[in-house]
Amino acid sequence: MSIGQKIRRLRQVQQLTQEELAQRSELTKGFISQVERDLTSPSVATFMDILEALGVSPEAFFKDEEEMQIVFSEEDAFTFDDEVAGYGVDYIVPNAQKNAMEPTLWRIAPMGSSKILGPFEGEFFAYVLSGRLDFCRGDDVFSVEEKDTIYAPGDAPCFFRNLSSEEATVLWVSNPPNF
Repeated sequence: MSIGQKIRRLRQVQQLTQEELAQRSELTKGFISQVERDLTSPSVATFMDILEALGVSPEAFFKDEEEMQIVFSEEDAFTFDDEVAGYGVDYIVPNAQKNAMEPTLWRIAPMGSSKILGPFEGEFFAYVLSGRLDFCRGDDVFSVEEKDTIYAPGDAPCFFRNLSSEEATVLWVSNPPNF
């Protein structure tokens, strides 16, 4: 991000107009506009005046900010397959363990079962995208199918079992991440 773009973003976050920033930094609105569009570069003294008007230190201004990724593509996903058990997991948001929740896409082959999930502190929900499954939680077994939603605390072990002849897919979201 350029210096001008960053100044503009900081100004907008503070809900200041270019004119207000210009007044606070004892500059003209036209000059602020040119700086924000990277048409001119301020002197060090003028730059310091702008930062002071924005209430930002030079260290904070130049600190490298890691851009948060918001959209993830298929290439971002990490896939794990357990062919013996008959399931696969697509970790569709990489490094989600640092987030509050972790979405994964489970693929359960015909006559396959997922690994046992939990118990863990927190909760989860699952949405059946396709197929028919048994959802086993503790001693209970629930028959679920496409468009069914499961929502429960993670206080009991659970797993999916596919007794049908077609693959089933499930979107699983746990909070906190636990894989």
